This record gives sequence, structure tokens and C-alpha cells, in this order.
Amino acid sequence: MTVTEWIIQNPDNTLSVAARAIQTLAGHYARRAGEDDSVGYELTHVLDSLQFPEAPRGELEEKAHPIREHLAGPQSSVSGTVGDVLDAFRVLFPVLPWRYGYDPRPDFPGLEKRMAWAELVGPVAPFRNERICVGITVIAPHTRYAEHFHPAIESYYVLSGTAYWTAAGVSTLQKPGAYILHPENVEHVMETTDETLIAAYTWSGDIVTSSVFSRPPLAGL
Repeated sequence: MTVTEWIIQNPDNTLSVAARAIQTLAGHYARRAGEDDSVGYELTHVLDSLQFPEAPRGELEEKAHPIREHLAGPQSSVSGTVGDVLDAFRVLFPVLPWRYGYDPRPDFPGLEKRMAWAELVGPVAPFRNERICVGITVIAPHTRYAEHFHPAIESYYVLSGTAYWTAAGVSTLQKPGAYILHPENVEHVMETTDETLIAAYTWSGDIVTSSVFSRPPLAGL
């Protein structure tokens, strides 16, 4: 049974809702993939790799994480641009597999409570895929996700909130509807303003090696 067949037979299953949300996101990627630039090339690769080789099993279950308090209020988006993607994922916020992958650090107090990501497509995600990862990242207001890097190629698609994105020392203010691409091992930073940042992300290439902070914890803290 294909995932599409499974969705038809299980329309109210939370994984069916998640699959439809991913399909909505993929529709946006398909429109952007046609452009002749690095983002377009990466999204073309993501779409070519976005396959569900087998139907998922079970359902998503409620996942407690402090980031959920920052998803309880209204989110802002560019009307008519990303609203359909945001709406498709918003109903899943209570059951997405939220996690924070770094060890707590005294120089970043509370960061593990102010940001999280939920992966839906990937090697150990609900929708198994060995070539790419797809998920949602959330960062609370007035939070700095410090310098970090990873060998995966990473794209972001901003769904809600305005934030500063810095890569290779260049900072830009990005709004909903923006695409951001981080090549492999490029140091980057995200810093939110007054709003919660919600962004879809993809990884390709080395999707197994974890992200690491660029600098060790400060001595004496």
C-alpha cells in the first residue's frame, strides 16, 4: 500500500494529516524549485528525494515540550504566501515530535526550552527517508540560536515571524515567505525579534551527523 492509498483509507489519522501538510509544503517547494539559483537547485533535489517508501504505522502522539507555549498564540504570516502551509502544520503542533538536540550549556541558559524542532521525514522520522530530512523549527521571541554548523545542506522556508539570519558573517532580516540556504559546514546564526519564528527546514547530503555549536562553553560558567 502506498502512502497516498493509506491516507485515503485513514483520513483522520494524525500521520495522514502530517502527510497532507508535507504535500502542501512540497507544492510551495515545487514553485520555487523552478528558479535557476542555489535554492532552486536544492529544492529540486529535495523534491526528487521526497519519497515515502512505505506507509507509516501508528499515529503521532502528544509531545510535551516548553516550546509549545510559544505556539499557543496567533502566528503572523504573509497573507496568501505561506498561510496555507502554516495552517496545515498548525493543527499538528500539539503532536509533533518536538526535541532539542544539544546538551544544555551554562552560557546559553534556557535555550533548550526556547527552541525545538520536529522532524517528520528522515532516517528516524515518522516518514522514513534515508536521503533527506524535512521538519519544522520553532524559536521563541528574543532568542539567539548561537553560531553552529553541520555537514548537511540546509534550507529554511519562513512560515511565521521575522528574524535575523547570519551565515558566513552576513546578516539579513528575513520575513515569512523567505527561503534561506546554508551550504554544508557554513557557520550560521538565527536571532528572533518580537515574534516566535516558525520555519520549515530540509537537510540533504550528510543527514546523519548532528549539528554542533562552533564554540565550546565559556570557561568558568
